[in-house]
Amino acid sequence: MNYRALLNDITTFVFDYDGVLSDGSVIVLPDGEALRRTNVKDGYALQLAVKHGYNVVIISGGKGAGMEARLKMIGASNMFLGVKNKVEVFDSYLQKNNLKTENVLYMGDDIPDYEVMQKVGVACCPADAVEEIRAVSHYISHKNGGSGCVRDVIEQVMKVQGKWMNGNAFHW
Repeated sequence: MNYRALLNDITTFVFDYDGVLSDGSVIVLPDGEALRRTNVKDGYALQLAVKHGYNVVIISGGKGAGMEARLKMIGASNMFLGVKNKVEVFDSYLQKNNLKTENVLYMGDDIPDYEVMQKVGVACCPADAVEEIRAVSHYISHKNGGSGCVRDVIEQVMKVQGKWMNGNAFHW
């Protein structure tokens, strides 16, 4: 089946943070806080997806006050940070929210995302994802992690579903 045809059924976006929403670089301050670089275009697309009623979920092994603050600012309320087992968190979230795997788009970049990506309707990754993740992806973005790959997939889904540049798209 054509990858774009699968986008019609997406109601839920699940993203890893490090290497997907961020470029994978971490700057550690003397107090131990880890700073990550993110992309404003990804942030805009995430908040727009929330406004249009999509479930937006972040499941990450990483955690930090900066990550949480950034996600709250864009309206993502389904944050699971410091996760050791992404499959358990993913399965639990779907069960609690009565969601089907075929309605989920997951974007990951590294081995901890592998098992979840094999379960979802649409598996995606940034251009700079590791080989194993690229191999199980329905779509490989032309953008790197932290450089617009999240915007790429959200925009594609919203365009296929007729929601891009429609309604409240112009206001942050």
